[in-house]
Amino acid sequence: MEETGALIRKRRATISTGKCVPLKQVNGRSEVDESVNRRSDSGNIVTKRNLSDLPSTTSKERKKRINVPSDRQSCHRLQESLLSSASGYRNYRGVLNWCVVMLVLSNARLFLENLLKYGILVDPIQVVSLFIKDPYNMPAACLVIVGGASALGVYTVLFLKLYSYKDVNKWCREMSHAKARSLARSLSCSSIPRSRESGQDYQVSYPGNVTLRDLYYFVFAPTLCYELNFPRSPRIRMSFLLRRLFEMLFFTQLLVGLTQQWMIPIIQSSMKPLEDMDLPMMMERLLRLAVPNHLLWLIFFYWFFHSSLNFIAELLQFGDREFYRDWWNSETITYFWQNWNIPVHKWCLRHFYKPLLKSGVSKWLGQSAVFLASAFFHEYLVSVPLKMLRPWAFMGMMAQLPLAWFVARFLRGNYGNAAVWLSLIIGQPIAVLMYVHDYYVLHYREGSAGGGPE
Repeated sequence: MEETGALIRKRRATISTGKCVPLKQVNGRSEVDESVNRRSDSGNIVTKRNLSDLPSTTSKERKKRINVPSDRQSCHRLQESLLSSASGYRNYRGVLNWCVVMLVLSNARLFLENLLKYGILVDPIQVVSLFIKDPYNMPAACLVIVGGASALGVYTVLFLKLYSYKDVNKWCREMSHAKARSLARSLSCSSIPRSRESGQDYQVSYPGNVTLRDLYYFVFAPTLCYELNFPRSPRIRMSFLLRRLFEMLFFTQLLVGLTQQWMIPIIQSSMKPLEDMDLPMMMERLLRLAVPNHLLWLIFFYWFFHSSLNFIAELLQFGDREFYRDWWNSETITYFWQNWNIPVHKWCLRHFYKPLLKSGVSKWLGQSAVFLASAFFHEYLVSVPLKMLRPWAFMGMMAQLPLAWFVARFLRGNYGNAAVWLSLIIGQPIAVLMYVHDYYVLHYREGSAGGGPE
């Protein structure tokens, strides 16, 4: 009994010696649970961890540890304000929606003002009658210009296609004569034809591609770069085809209606300020023309590059549908011109820019030559239908070179993207007003001056 009592007193004394040590809760268990004695199966007393092994801490450290909140209780962290440039300008979906709403409301006010001032001017029958009676009178002159530009565009596209067809077959013929198995500049000429296997189409090789059927398919395909074996879609999706057809018809009517209702009244009211060289009124007319002109350009882009080219591609089962990239995110002028018209960009890169580099021309000079050729075609497609040679489109394209250098050098990120949008919104109506003014002076002022003495 004495031994048992001594043992109990010894056990109590062992536990009571740690009364000054704070027993904290760790993962739901207190340190008492870690330090209490437990009995073994044999009945002996076994100590898991002695209290003497606990780290010795001063009272100041214990108070500091108790008073410091955990990470879950903290409400501050290192971060920037959302409206500062260091934040990266994220989480702006609401601001984007606000801009869309404000844009719709402001344009709705302008459209309502146009209706109250001019009434309803949309009349397709009137346009056709004016076109037949007096094709050089507004607004029929717009149809003449658009029709002439469309015809010239078709012939220009045909020229670029035939040039690519000639180049690729020339490369294939040269490699065939050299008995090479691969073409360094074009991956489209495979020397070994693939047989018709399950799930695989027959791959044609030179000179098996030189057929009228292959040529006609390339002429109507929505691309400017020729290949012996184009990627093909497995089937024609009728729902997709009908949607694109509906978009083509709808946006065609919308383009004609907005031109009649919105563009032509502003252009007609701009003649007197241009004739009198009234600079403030010219700026006011320019800003008024910028909104409908840019809207028409955006609608035309969607109508042509998305609806029309996808319609043709779906009809011909043409597989490559990359007709444009994310040009709206352009932070440089160069990126915009490389991504808004992919068929033309691929043709210039393949048949114009790379041959220049191969001949020893520098990159900067090659890019300048591409802009020069583009400026020529822009001026050609405008001046010939108008029957007057003016340098405005040519100068506008060549002005892209110093503008591209300035934006790439001094503007970055969102500022560069804003500069690209500003050049698109303001640059086009300037050229439109210049051509309209020269056309008006050439066909109306000279005609009235010549008819007076008679």
